[in-house]
Amino acid sequence: MFDQPIVMLDFETTGLSTLAGDRITEVAALRIVDGVVAERYVTLINCGVRVPPFVTALTGISQRMVDGAPPVAQVLPRLLDFIGDDVLAAHNASFDARFLQAESQRQGLTPRHRGLICSLKLARRMLPGQSSYKLGGLAQALNISYRGTAHRAEADAEVSTRLLLHIGDRLRDRYRCPSIAPGLLEAINRQSAAKVPAFLGRSFAGAP
Repeated sequence: MFDQPIVMLDFETTGLSTLAGDRITEVAALRIVDGVVAERYVTLINCGVRVPPFVTALTGISQRMVDGAPPVAQVLPRLLDFIGDDVLAAHNASFDARFLQAESQRQGLTPRHRGLICSLKLARRMLPGQSSYKLGGLAQALNISYRGTAHRAEADAEVSTRLLLHIGDRLRDRYRCPSIAPGLLEAINRQSAAKVPAFLGRSFAGAP
């Protein structure tokens, strides 16, 4: 489906703001190759911070779990090596990208991914009329079942992957294109929803 590998990323965190000192508690990175998850890197992370009770209630990730996890100084280099220079994707990608950048800076490291795809923006443009574009709402609308617990990194990354593949199928079926470049998905992200049909019409003009 996609003519290059894409790494789907999901973080669980202590809160919503890197500027407020929130940190990562769990990561899942799934490499999509030829329409399937070919590799994965999943781990809890010890960033040396307190896990708020509301986070534990939402995710099930407790302070004890984080305290016993590998330290961030060990996880981040492995995560960045896993991602390499592949294109990165996430649901609400700006959130995950901010945390990836903040943690990388703390470790004196630089992410090398070549692009960033947001499955939330793609869904808004390719699946109009949904009552919710949150991951759980889209999963329910598209009959994508969770294989684990929602709000855990691996389960959310798997649902995000299946959402991205669903959007890829829609593009391929509608425009009869045998494969899709990640750069096209990035370009769709940059279009306003109203301009997407014309943009895709131009992009696939003359497709077999």
